[in-house]
Amino acid sequence: MSEAGNEAGKLDKPAAYRVLARKYRPSNFSELIGQEPMVRTLTNAFATGRIAQAWMLTGVRGVGKTTTARILARALNYKTPTVDQPSVDLAVLGEHCQAIMEGRHVDVIEMDAASHTGIDDIRDIIERVRYAPVSARYKVYIIDEVHMLSNQAFNGLLKTLEEPPPHVKFIFATTEIRKVPITVLSRCQRFDLRRIDAAMIKADLARIAGLEGIEVEDDALAMIARAAEGSMRDAQSILDQAIAHGGGAVSAEAVRAMLGLADRARIVDLFEHVMKGDVAAALAEFRAQYDTGADPAAVLTDLAEFNHLVTRLRFVPTAIDDASLSEDERRRGADFASTLSVKVLSRTWQMLLKGIPEVQTSNRPVSAAEMVLIRLAHAADLPTLDEALKSLENGVSPPGAAPRVNGAPASPGPANHAPASGGAGAVAQTRMPTANGGAQTMRLVEAEPVPTNFVAPPEPVVEAPPVPVKSLADIVALADAQRDMAFKVLVKRCVRLVRIEPGRIDVSLTDDAPKMLLNDLTAKLRAWTGRSWLVSLSKEEGGQTLAEMESTKRENAFLDAKSDPTVAAILARFPGAKIIDVRIPDAPEADAAEAEVPVEPPADDDET
Repeated sequence: MSEAGNEAGKLDKPAAYRVLARKYRPSNFSELIGQEPMVRTLTNAFATGRIAQAWMLTGVRGVGKTTTARILARALNYKTPTVDQPSVDLAVLGEHCQAIMEGRHVDVIEMDAASHTGIDDIRDIIERVRYAPVSARYKVYIIDEVHMLSNQAFNGLLKTLEEPPPHVKFIFATTEIRKVPITVLSRCQRFDLRRIDAAMIKADLARIAGLEGIEVEDDALAMIARAAEGSMRDAQSILDQAIAHGGGAVSAEAVRAMLGLADRARIVDLFEHVMKGDVAAALAEFRAQYDTGADPAAVLTDLAEFNHLVTRLRFVPTAIDDASLSEDERRRGADFASTLSVKVLSRTWQMLLKGIPEVQTSNRPVSAAEMVLIRLAHAADLPTLDEALKSLENGVSPPGAAPRVNGAPASPGPANHAPASGGAGAVAQTRMPTANGGAQTMRLVEAEPVPTNFVAPPEPVVEAPPVPVKSLADIVALADAQRDMAFKVLVKRCVRLVRIEPGRIDVSLTDDAPKMLLNDLTAKLRAWTGRSWLVSLSKEEGGQTLAEMESTKRENAFLDAKSDPTVAAILARFPGAKIIDVRIPDAPEADAAEAEVPVEPPADDDET
């Protein structure tokens, strides 16, 4: 083939395709989306000449960290025939702008810290910063994923980062700001790039679709914006994939099938079935969504998101203006927010939070998801805890429980039968929105009628007066009356009384006392005396324990008995005899416990 033919072939060859994320990459600060606080700070800094020596850009993937670094390098080296100073006004293409944005400028060095993690790479940078830039105003080092550097590399960079030459600037980018040493962060100006709002992403995707001449449904853009989770690059990549998937046109159905998402309208239908407690309808709707390609975990995640939306609409009605919401979500979400209580929505949220990981880790995700829906639908008919307690306090059977007749539970009957004529059936009803925008009355629970002539009036409750406690002996007596022998022994053996007054006891404990003895003493006194007690551990030694008192009394009684002339004569008359017990006859009843003091005989003596 001739040279002319080769040249013609080169001219006819189409240009290489560029993905949307690269083709529509911002080239100046005005094109950055959702980062207005950072742009405002840099604009003021450049206007006043307060340009930092190093910047740290942090944020989730796809929010524009590397793009911002390149724009910042372009602003530092901006030069046109009329402007020769750093500027954030980059409307006119400067002398170095194109090369910097394409990543091929000799004085703007981009380095990926993930593949240059060692101290040797940092030594190379330190050696080169001494030299002036070749053609630009500043030599700019852009280090991406800087948290991947080793500790030695960070330490080697510190001195240069603190006192760099005037012609050198550093720009760092990272998704893991917590892994960057504080010594590095303190030498940089930090900018936290925010997640981009779904409405902004949707608007920018619509602009890109218009420039590309692609027809995209509005619901499809909303789905892509939600799936991107605040990342513009992810949103552009999904749009690129959707254009290829749809053959040039992007429909909501195609995006839903591509991402394995559930239909948002059908998610609202599923939510309605669950809140009505209609298990059969909820399972049928879930199976229908699964058959069309929806992932079980994704269905429950979307259900949780809609539950959160309904809860948020109760407190922030303006949230309905979110551009990423469909018309069906706006209308029916507002209806649910006006009919469902926060307690029910909170309970549903907690159950979904526990159920989604079960589905994700289960080897049978469909069955696991169905069990979660069954639990949700069953709980929709149940009262919350405070509602049940309030019903019991009022003498009314709570919804979902069998009614009580004369204090005994009645036999359960059908859930949906009508009350008998003239009966007083308890019926719980609520207004639920329907698909056509109206509302229907939903009968959740209907209790059986309770004949009034069988209900006995409640007997008046007479509270017993508090039991007085004036000594450790009173506490031991209470324990004995409650047949708590183990606690009685512990009090006698381990507690030394310091002081006691109504509602308060100060004690000290023996070394072998259990750690929970004071807590047990507080709880048992409250239960046994009918009043609250403050039991404190005192630093004072206190008196003897009851066991020590009894031992002392036994010894004294034994000595008194042995010193009695009559007893001494008996012991002398009968060799080998011993005192085994001392009893004081006709003791007052109040001192009976102290009067009868048994004395243990020595182990090596013979009993007589």
